[in-house]
Amino acid sequence: QQLLVRVLRARDLPAKDSNGFSDPYVKIYLLPDRKKKFQTKVLRRTLNPEWDETFSFGVPFAELPARRLHFSVYDFDRFSRHDLIGQVVLDNLLEAAEARPEVPIWRDIQEGTGEKADLGEVNFSLCYLPTAGRLTVTVIRASNLRAMDLTGYSDPYVKASLMAEGRRLKKRKTSIKKNTLNPNYNEALVFDVPHESVHHVSLTIAVVDYD
Repeated sequence: QQLLVRVLRARDLPAKDSNGFSDPYVKIYLLPDRKKKFQTKVLRRTLNPEWDETFSFGVPFAELPARRLHFSVYDFDRFSRHDLIGQVVLDNLLEAAEARPEVPIWRDIQEGTGEKADLGEVNFSLCYLPTAGRLTVTVIRASNLRAMDLTGYSDPYVKASLMAEGRRLKKRKTSIKKNTLNPNYNEALVFDVPHESVHHVSLTIAVVDYD
């Protein structure tokens, strides 16, 4: 009940950085499920990366014909959105899996079109006590965050800012969770907001990689 996917290498990638290279990594989904994904390591300054990493998807045999493998090749960028180089979609998985393992499958990378940046999710709750004039943001967890460090992980914390008319009045932060893309916080961030002001303020919640 396991589909093993071995990401070997890529060839002749386009240069996305000004140094004439890219910093490529691959993200893998077993469609149509986009919740579970795997990601290779980032390899620096190369257009011919060699990963040789193996990943395992749990999938019942009967479901295999309806599933497709989706590979997205990205260029890692420390300071801006990672560039999507392109993608490969592989169907007929049973046929591919029964081929001789020593003969790897090559596929041309297709230009990626309009793929939504998959940045993950943050889970929180709000509670307002009018008598005390207190707004509590409980940050519960975040999941499937994007790797911002070369380790393939991030050091995420959550920052809540109380805003009014485009100005930041106050900010509160959670603790930093090291080396994780699925941090658990369960931390309360408390703001004093008088009852008469509560309709005039908004909250901005940001997930940040500590560096």
